[in-house]
Amino acid sequence: MSTLDSFLADAVPACSELGLRALAYKAILGVIAELRIYDHPGELQLDECKLSGDLRVSRTPIREALTILEHQGFVRRRPRHGVFVVKKTRREIIEMVYACAALESMAVRLACAKATEAQLGALRASFRALYEADPTGGYHRYFEARWQFCRHAATLAQCAEILSMLNHLLLHLRSVHETIFRQSIDLAYLRAAYRAIIEALELRDAELASRLVLERGFRFARDIESCGDCFGSPKAVA
Repeated sequence: MSTLDSFLADAVPACSELGLRALAYKAILGVIAELRIYDHPGELQLDECKLSGDLRVSRTPIREALTILEHQGFVRRRPRHGVFVVKKTRREIIEMVYACAALESMAVRLACAKATEAQLGALRASFRALYEADPTGGYHRYFEARWQFCRHAATLAQCAEILSMLNHLLLHLRSVHETIFRQSIDLAYLRAAYRAIIEALELRDAELASRLVLERGFRFARDIESCGDCFGSPKAVA
């Protein structure tokens, strides 16, 4: 199972019944998560008819899934125009980064207290891309390792609410992460930052691990601030 598939496996809202609506929700969320929405001007439109045909379901579960996604802030309906994928403004993105860092900071504190020695001892093997100077696959392996680490820390924290909130934020931020990685990520900094966090977790140094996570979050926010016009406000569709 891929990292994205693992996220989506836990992403179906509790209020939705198991069935076509849940499957449509997961499929559409997967499509949105893989779109490089910040590489395109304006907003990207979703075609309900095409989604229905591709997923081989009627339009009813598609519309129900899109309603859930609209409530979660992933899509927006435009009267007489259709459904569009939401692009967050730079300010909204930075606020989500701050929220994600705060949750991850608490997660690593809890992980220091709750994780087993075996779980902490397996971190280096689980995120070996962060220990390789020039891994095959380039930045994508670093991207996936960084993207996965936040959720893994919440899993070790054994806090379902933190994991649920992080899942939501990380899916919103996936396209942002990829844009930043492709344009301006400092891989040497990334390796050093996460190796230091992992070392702090291995030592069960909650204070240090928490501080390092927050510092990395502030660094990411600064990267977004300086990333040209990638994250400007999207033009509204009349």
